[in-house]
Amino acid sequence: MAAYAIACLSGLLLLFNGYFLVEKTENPVLQQEARSTKTELPQLVNNRKEQIINHEGFTVSYNADFRIANWTVYELTADEAKAKEVGRAAKFFPDPEAKGVSATNDDYKHSGYDRGHLVPAGDMKWSKEGMHASFYFSNICPQNRELNAGLWHSIEKQCRAWAVKYGAIVIVTGPVIEDNMKRLGENKVGIPDKFYKVISSTAGDKSRSIGFLVENRNYENRLLKEVAVTVDSVESVTGIRFFTSFPPGTQKEMKSAIDWTYWKFNKSKNVL
Repeated sequence: MAAYAIACLSGLLLLFNGYFLVEKTENPVLQQEARSTKTELPQLVNNRKEQIINHEGFTVSYNADFRIANWTVYELTADEAKAKEVGRAAKFFPDPEAKGVSATNDDYKHSGYDRGHLVPAGDMKWSKEGMHASFYFSNICPQNRELNAGLWHSIEKQCRAWAVKYGAIVIVTGPVIEDNMKRLGENKVGIPDKFYKVISSTAGDKSRSIGFLVENRNYENRLLKEVAVTVDSVESVTGIRFFTSFPPGTQKEMKSAIDWTYWKFNKSKNVL
């Protein structure tokens, strides 16, 4: 009888411990899947190589042919945009999930190019894992130093302001990939001539979007509004389709025009 009681108790302890092990290992995955359902993945319409990788806080379409992303996408909420819990990471790493050749730090040494973020580190201050992942080279492109610290940084800050204002926005960012791009370093990392952002919001009475298309150069004192474009314009340059799950009429309305009364900009030039 004593042996039977001990066996039963042992079984209960195993079940008890197993339950909490499942809770610890499965919940982060479920939370990430729940976040993923809030964003629609862009669709490539050309024959570019693509590997979809889900990281904490964002998803990336990695192109091993050029060692950079086709696109990145994530939802940025007001709380995430205001977060300050996590400090900026210090090092860049190859993405452990990326298949094929990756850029390395050596490729950028003495190149004159910054390691430019697609998903900004400033948008990942709510998550240690997300901050670390934002420094993977799958999220990095060779970027003009003045652009990275100037106009591009201003666009990122404007996006955070919109996330706070509207509660949440979805942001797609990437390089404009072309077959004849110049290459960087031993790993032949593609150097984009242009970058884009597509921002969408479903707050209020309808869905709205705005795009940005910038050359990989110094813009000095340009206003953000001067580089804002329709999403149709981004699609025509990138060969990527956005909002494909929306009804055709909604897609047309979102892509063909910018609602300037909704997407209001800070008035200062370049760095906000």
